[in-house]
Amino acid sequence: MSEKSSPVSRRSLFAGAATVGAVAAAASVLPTVIKNNLPAAPAMALPKPERGGGYSLSEHVQRYYKTTRI
Repeated sequence: MSEKSSPVSRRSLFAGAATVGAVAAAASVLPTVIKNNLPAAPAMALPKPERGGGYSLSEHVQRYYKTTRI
């Protein structure tokens, strides 16, 4: 009873399937990554206050505060 071995081993079959899955996952995410890397339109600058006190809670300040939370 001699068994013939297939020219494609089980290991290479699973490696190929994993490669195809990784390429499919990367291809599905790629359009989103490219779309998100486009430069955003510049925001309109707020007018300067007449009496000083130029601090405003802008988006980048809020982002900083979020990073300092524990």
